This record gives sequence, C-alpha cells and structure tokens, in this order.
Amino acid sequence: MNQNNITLNNGVKMPVVGYGVFRVEDGPELSNAVKTAIKLGYRSIDTAQIYGNEESVGRGIREAIKEGIVTREELFITSKVWNDGLTYAETLHAYETSLTKMGLDYLDLYLIHWPGNNKYRDSWKALETIYKERKVRAIGVSNFQIPHLESILEDFEIKPVINQIEVHPRLIQEEIRSYCYEKNIQIEAWSPLMAGEILNNEQILEIAKRHNKSVAQVILRWDIQHGIITIPKSMTQSRMEENINLFDFHLTTEEMERMDALNKNERSGPHPDEFDF
Repeated sequence: MNQNNITLNNGVKMPVVGYGVFRVEDGPELSNAVKTAIKLGYRSIDTAQIYGNEESVGRGIREAIKEGIVTREELFITSKVWNDGLTYAETLHAYETSLTKMGLDYLDLYLIHWPGNNKYRDSWKALETIYKERKVRAIGVSNFQIPHLESILEDFEIKPVINQIEVHPRLIQEEIRSYCYEKNIQIEAWSPLMAGEILNNEQILEIAKRHNKSVAQVILRWDIQHGIITIPKSMTQSRMEENINLFDFHLTTEEMERMDALNKNERSGPHPDEFDF
C-alpha cells in the first residue's frame, strides 16, 4: 500500500492516512485491530491518554514489530496529554507514563489534547523540553483556535508541527485551515467521517458512485486533496482496508467544491471554546 507522506515543519515525514482508536476499549480486540491495521499498510497510529487504551495500542504495535511485519522506524505513533494534568511537571510525567503503557522508547508525535483556559502554556513548555531532549520526534496541538496558536507563536520558541481539529464536509474549518497553512502548521482531521453521521449524504453518494468508491473513501480523499492528514477509525477489517485505499482516484475541482459547499459549521464533538473540563 502506497501511503503518501507529508513533511512537517521540522522535516519529519508523517503518513497522510492514519489509524484512529478513539472510543475503543482497552483489550485484545484493539491489540489485534492495531496489528491488522499495520498488516494492511497503516503506518500512523493515533491514540491519547484519555482514551484509556494506550496499553493495547502498544501491544499491537510491539506484536507487529516482533512478527517482522514492520520496524519501529517505519511507524509514526501519536499520543496526547489530557486536560487534568497540564502543569509542566504533570505533562512530563504524562509523556513518560504513555511510553511505559505502550512499551515504547519514544513517540513520533505528542500533542496537547485541548487548550482549556490558557492551561496549555505550561504544558507547551514541557513539550518543548521533551522535544529538545530528543525524547519525541515532533510536538503539536489539538483543538487549538487561532488565538491559542498566536499565543504559542508569539511567546514560545518551537512552533507546533500540527493542529489536530475536527474537520469533515459539514465543518470545513476554512479560517483556521488558512491560518495554519500560512504559518506552516499541518492540519490533521479527527472525526473525518463525522462519527458516521455524514455517510448517507446524497451528494457525496453520487460522487462516490461516479468513482466506484464508498462515501467514506470519497470523504477521506477530500481530506487528502485539501492537504489534510486524516485518521479514520474502524474495527472492521474490510472498512480498515477501504479507508486506506485512497490513492487510485482523484476528485475533480467541481466535486471538491460541491463537498466544500456542504459546510454547515456542524460539529460531532464539542467546540474548543466551550468545552468545560
């Protein structure tokens, strides 16, 4: 499987399609799913402290390496620090805890999961420390709005490589995408399929039929052609396979514009400015 890579602003390459594990319970089923995903060609795996499943994700990764399916260097592993521990010391501890749970020596990308009420500032200092000590290959943020990003760019030394935000055709996030593009911060989409809510859209279904592809494939292809990294989640092998087979077709400009026009600023998750934690 040929997965295109995007070069982040620190020179590290990241696959444009990854495997997400949000809302998947810790356990053997997830370990097997991660290993299956790697067998199918996924090289990027995205988890988080709050998902409570880092141990199973790590087990699946280690089994895939042990069985010779892949080397650690070929993988790109992401996790995130949660909102209840964003002091400098807590963030350093959270990173080490994630490594221990996953049984890994380093992560490729570590993110602040949500900005909160300026709590992210001490946490970002900790991420800079981890990065300077070469314990992680890249650092970034998730769910950050433009003012949060401006604060980091103005007051800190290291620029985030990524802002992972909710993006799909019902929430195209044009303003923040344009800002991040201008600042050379990569956009990554969580909930790219809007938790399945958009899979029955008639306009996308029509485009999918034209290309002999599924609606999910068309939406994920829309991400890629917008230069967005995408991390769909599925525990079904056939869908996992489908979600990574995105490189043998191309949406036309007109099809891209039709999908953009579906925007309603409609979220499946909370708004970062209103998320109470």
